[in-house]
Amino acid sequence: MGFALTLALLLLANPLDPTNFLHVEVGDKTVAILDRADYTLPVDGVPVADDYRLQKLIDAVAKEAYVAPINATINAHGAIVPEKKGRKLDEAAFLERFYQYYYGQGAATMQVSYQEVYPKVDKALLSQVRKKVIGQYATYFNSRNKNRSHNIRLASQALNNYVVLPGEIFSFNKLVGQRTKEKGYLQAPIIVRGELSEGIGGGICQVSSTLFNAVDKAGLHIMQRYSHSRNVAYVPPGRDATVSWHGPDFVFQNKYAYPVMIRAIAGNGTMYVTVNSFPEIEYEPRHVPSVRQNTPEEGPASPETITEPTLP
Repeated sequence: MGFALTLALLLLANPLDPTNFLHVEVGDKTVAILDRADYTLPVDGVPVADDYRLQKLIDAVAKEAYVAPINATINAHGAIVPEKKGRKLDEAAFLERFYQYYYGQGAATMQVSYQEVYPKVDKALLSQVRKKVIGQYATYFNSRNKNRSHNIRLASQALNNYVVLPGEIFSFNKLVGQRTKEKGYLQAPIIVRGELSEGIGGGICQVSSTLFNAVDKAGLHIMQRYSHSRNVAYVPPGRDATVSWHGPDFVFQNKYAYPVMIRAIAGNGTMYVTVNSFPEIEYEPRHVPSVRQNTPEEGPASPETITEPTLP
């Protein structure tokens, strides 16, 4: 049921004087039409606003007014795409105008005011955090297993260009999100209780495992990491990081004084992750065993040429 129809039905049931309405507008869109009587507590004497209803109104208008900021990113050609500022409701200005209407008389129209929301990563930060590679790792997959390859690429895109600030805690599940059909993930082999089966998002653990080894090589603080119930083909034994929604997660913390950036790319049978940072960073690298460059036995066994992709 649309807003206009709902309002019409309410007015038929409870006729109100339209000369008392406050119209709340976000841009050229009316997001609320209200009457001061609906926001007044039933007490004698001076009118007292109902804070509970007013807060619900503010929350609803804030949701309509919010525009998320967009971080600066590095495109496929290696160029930096500048950030974009977002916006949020200026609640103080909203309350001031509401109370002007509430303690006044007659109708009014309010065009909401905004506060700028700055992105986490701007062009200046990105231009520096990309300069020094402090960790990298490559794993390989059978590109002819189309569903699994698709899932690996999709999760890699979620990781790519992500910046972890000093002291910040990174969660793989939080960043990548739930692996569902609606988000584009497909059925592919997964390990459940030591057995190979099919599930939505199969292949994601190769992404988290490649990330784990790159992060470990960079000397970052590993907070949560779990192995599969049996060895996997794409990393050496004990070097995997299994993840699942509502289950195991891969979590690390940036212990350094500078931000770090994850660069992730998957294609041509290779999953590749680098961890980058400022040229001035002093880091503590760890030794991490490499992977043999071959095709894991997780899909159709057919020969292919493996080439390691380059990150712009």
